[in-house]
Amino acid sequence: MSANSANQIAANPILVEATRGGMVESFHRGRYVVMRADGTVVAEGGDIDALMYPRSAIKPLLAIPLVESGAADAFGLEDQHIALACSSHNGEEEHARTVAAWLEKIGLSVDTLECAPHYSLSLNAAIKQASDHVKLSKAHNNCSGKHSGFLTTAQHLGDDPQGYIEEAHPVQQRLIRVLEEMGDCDLSSTPRGIDGCGIPVIGMRLRDLGLAMARMADPSGLAPKRIEAIKRIRKGCAQAPFMVAGTGRFCTGIMEVCGEDALVKVGAEGVYCAAFPKQGLGVALKIDDGTQRGAEVAMGAILRQHGVIDDARAETLKNYLTPVLTNWAGKYAGDLRPAF
Repeated sequence: MSANSANQIAANPILVEATRGGMVESFHRGRYVVMRADGTVVAEGGDIDALMYPRSAIKPLLAIPLVESGAADAFGLEDQHIALACSSHNGEEEHARTVAAWLEKIGLSVDTLECAPHYSLSLNAAIKQASDHVKLSKAHNNCSGKHSGFLTTAQHLGDDPQGYIEEAHPVQQRLIRVLEEMGDCDLSSTPRGIDGCGIPVIGMRLRDLGLAMARMADPSGLAPKRIEAIKRIRKGCAQAPFMVAGTGRFCTGIMEVCGEDALVKVGAEGVYCAAFPKQGLGVALKIDDGTQRGAEVAMGAILRQHGVIDDARAETLKNYLTPVLTNWAGKYAGDLRPAF
């Protein structure tokens, strides 16, 4: 780690603490921003102007061309498909079956996907897949829904589906333009990398990501087609939250209870994004050490602080908002708690 990176992390606040026996045993530093669509910063912590990779947290933004282009209507896609386009799903059998049927609907096969098979992100589901000798396909990849959305748009617009994960491909160029438009930023010279599923990852400032999500929450200043696309994406995720993540997952649990009041989406390496339509707020956060547990507790705190989750909802969602730490015998050992 460079000295500059170490100094940046040290300057970011502690967002989440892990306790054991009445003592704070470890903690997670990070940065976050809560914004309005006009660019007003409502709340922030840490360096929100430093670059980061948004990873899969931006999938609702990447689904915009699928709807805005007319591709979703052309192929008769339903809420479950829109939710899958935004998903980092568990790769449970319902996810894989729905992806395979979707690709058949657009005249392609699972083999067209340019992502790799892997076992379910859910330990219980992965064990069942192994014990049942399930033949894993590319549809089981947690990003297969997003890739299916890319292919659907390519089919509708006449793009060659081959190589759609490459940055030079029209599919990826279209997505970069959407990110620049939604975040009001220039991404032409920011860092690039390769995501777990093979597509490019684009460096963004947390501030720009927060603005993009604020516009997902309040798209009123955008073009009519984009407004309708965003509303459909929010509705799809709220109507089919299982498809966004799956059994036992934070994203699914929050949206099952909150409906369209909260569009929340996880990304790898401790990233989370959210849109709160009633409040007109967008959220972007990044945990410095990359842990998902820290990101979920921090996002839960933001949901509470900004009135999306009231006391009644908090009681229903307590296992997600205030998770406890146990030993191997299941005995209480400590808590994960927000520290901001």
